[in-house]
Amino acid sequence: MDEIGDNREELDEELERFITLLNQLLPHYHSLLKKDELDNDEKTRLGEIEHYLIGVNSKIMEIKGKLEQDVFGRSIDRYYKLKDLAYGGDPHSKLKLEKIRDELTKSLKAGELINFN
Repeated sequence: MDEIGDNREELDEELERFITLLNQLLPHYHSLLKKDELDNDEKTRLGEIEHYLIGVNSKIMEIKGKLEQDVFGRSIDRYYKLKDLAYGGDPHSKLKLEKIRDELTKSLKAGELINFN
């Protein structure tokens, strides 16, 4: 398998393991939340779990932000480079630019993208 396939497979396995571990932790957390009275050990455990989950959430948001910025940023960078080449007279770039514009238009119409203008 090529490098991207190996990385994808490894990342998928890690994500599945993460989800499995999280699914093991969350029911315990929910059961502690539902209890009317907690002893000191349970209060401590609840606090530890909440603190940990807040940290996990923060890391997930960081990863999500990086992915969005990188994917969106590279797409915009590619678009403007193609645009410069197309306006410079490169016919191949003009075709690619038209293709990208068509895809963006489809995505906007389908509601997959938000137009902030």
